[in-house]
Amino acid sequence: MRKEKAKKRALLPDPRYNDELVTRFVNMMMLDGKKNLSYRIFYDALDIVAEKSGESNSLEQWKEALNNIMPHVEVRSKRVGGATFQIPIQIRPDRKISVAMKWMISFARKRNEKSMAQRLANEILAAVKEEGAAVKKRMDTHKMAEANKAFAHFGRF
Repeated sequence: MRKEKAKKRALLPDPRYNDELVTRFVNMMMLDGKKNLSYRIFYDALDIVAEKSGESNSLEQWKEALNNIMPHVEVRSKRVGGATFQIPIQIRPDRKISVAMKWMISFARKRNEKSMAQRLANEILAAVKEEGAAVKKRMDTHKMAEANKAFAHFGRF
């Protein structure tokens, strides 16, 4: 690279839980710069989770759901001598979180409930029980990495 690596910007913690991870999630969920709407959807979803599960600490459930979605390995394509191989690679910790958040949001958007808050809440509850589309995506990613374990020696990008 010609220039130095870009510095990580510090995120302000969210107003209700004072947590930077929540702000990161809300920023990912945000569309068209509507951050207040994104915060409202997230907080409503956590309220629904608390109501449905009967537990008071819905933020902990959300973090547990993220943890259940988080992949540990992924496959990357690499051309070696005219053939393309799927090479399993360990994921960096910050990328694990980003991928888990993206999967949770995208699969929540694909659900059939009425509001986004309900979709997100149900995706969180499913992930806590290790069910749901996002957890299935993690399992598929791990299976793909396991199947291509023989090509791991091509690794190191």
